[in-house]
Amino acid sequence: MAGRSDDEMLAWTYLARVAEPPSAAVAVLVAELGAVEAAGAIRNRSVPKGHEDALTATEARAGADCAAQDLEAAAKVGARLILPDDEEWPGWPLLALGRAATGPRDGEPLALWVRGPHRLDEVAAESVAVVGARAASSYGESVTARLSGELCDRGWAVISGGAFGIDGAAHRASLLSGGCTTAVLACGIDRAYPTAHSRLLSEIAERGLLVSEYPPGTTAAKHRFITRNRLVAALSEGVVVVEAGKRSGAANTAAWGRRLGRPVGAFPGPVTSATSVGCHRLITDDLAQLVFNTDTVVSMLRPDGGGDPGRGADRDTDLLSEDQRLVHDAIPGRGVATVDEIAYAAGLGVPVVRSALAAMEIAGVVCGDGGGWRLTHARG
Repeated sequence: MAGRSDDEMLAWTYLARVAEPPSAAVAVLVAELGAVEAAGAIRNRSVPKGHEDALTATEARAGADCAAQDLEAAAKVGARLILPDDEEWPGWPLLALGRAATGPRDGEPLALWVRGPHRLDEVAAESVAVVGARAASSYGESVTARLSGELCDRGWAVISGGAFGIDGAAHRASLLSGGCTTAVLACGIDRAYPTAHSRLLSEIAERGLLVSEYPPGTTAAKHRFITRNRLVAALSEGVVVVEAGKRSGAANTAAWGRRLGRPVGAFPGPVTSATSVGCHRLITDDLAQLVFNTDTVVSMLRPDGGGDPGRGADRDTDLLSEDQRLVHDAIPGRGVATVDEIAYAAGLGVPVVRSALAAMEIAGVVCGDGGGWRLTHARG
């Protein structure tokens, strides 16, 4: 935690429960007032003019002030709440969600509950989403197991949704290979859903990561699976669909991958298989690249053939504003620059540079270093 007081932690925990995640209205209120004042305003049902949407979003749960109990429940299972100013926050991957949002349930999470020994930001930088049908065929499970194991052998991590079928096969193969795997849950971080995967999810928590934006005790629900899919895509470097029926949650994850600018691949299957209809449609409609083994997946993720997963490769700056790109390019590839030096090199005013650096720090692109700033991933 980033030197946070008890009052701040309780406020953030309250805010993480008080509206169904994600809530753009609550996020905007927190950005303006800070967590403690925003929590107080919601409890008192009195917000600044222009933030009435936050009252609507929290109407049903404003009185559910059980932050201390939520933190205790999380601690019992070894979980933690990470926030946008924590070092572990995967700012860069999640930044795209805010840019791609078209509805109230599309944006960045306000906070994330995380359980496991790894840092989420580091794992997200080297993750591949492997998703597919719950009612998977033996062909689909075999392809998934081989792909996931080989990706882990090459240094990638595998992220999926913890469900039956392809998700479960991806997680199991990753663990079997000694790699890291992340399951993004559509329920509270202290819940095991599906219950038949309790042992698998426990093993993931011990050796990989469990992630949820839902507070402890939250039960799984249909709409939460759809909402969860955007995080599976966002916390990955690319999305691979192994099997998908005509109407599939995996196709929804693939759609999120495209919206977020992630490469999307799909495995072909037998033309007689109902569980491959969705993959064939993605391929024929040019919504996904045809992939057929680990080499083609890696080539899709790294078309220039460069770099280990998530390490040393240049970060895509397409999501930065024009001023932020100028600031990014003004910082030396290796080394530190002061605000004045950056402003001079970029040809921008100091206030503009300070504003850009603040946004880029949240996104994980730059970080403060003594009296200056450096890129989090060195160039050249």
